Amino acid sequence: MALPPATLLSLILITTITTTTVTALTAYEAVIQYDFPPSLLPVGVTGYTLNKATGAFEVYLPDTCSYTVEGYNVKYQSYISGIISKDKVTKLKGVNVKVLFFWLDIVEVTRDGDRMYFSVGIASAWFDIGRYVESPQCGCGFDCNKVVGVIEVKDDHGDNICSGGSRKMTKDVHVFNDA
Repeated sequence: MALPPATLLSLILITTITTTTVTALTAYEAVIQYDFPPSLLPVGVTGYTLNKATGAFEVYLPDTCSYTVEGYNVKYQSYISGIISKDKVTKLKGVNVKVLFFWLDIVEVTRDGDRMYFSVGIASAWFDIGRYVESPQCGCGFDCNKVVGVIEVKDDHGDNICSGGSRKMTKDVHVFNDA
């Protein structure tokens, strides 16, 4: 029994619609579309919204995130918003930098070639874009991978139980410095 053409067409459309999946970009991938490095955002973004027509965005972190970069204390609030366009973020809210004794709002970020400029309104500082190879982590920023010594975690029998953080390590911790 042959199906009527309208039914056949409906089945093809339904099959096509249900098998087509749209993969949403991560916030890190989204900033690349505007010529910024993904490391403009710290590790841990839990979600974001972006209006591609206006560039209005919101970024969500689980908590505030602070770290130090080249002597500057930087703080991301758990909610960040602004307007993004190619090589420019304006009306930025939720990112602060400590200058002397005061926390100032970073209100604009601009990329010019290999430099990124961070503005607090009356002044700005620039950093080489090479500094932004990987996203900063809360607490340690870009310096999380510095090796100060070798850490070995062993169980009661002397066996190494360090497994990259996938197991709770509640046994003795022995720290050996290379120096």
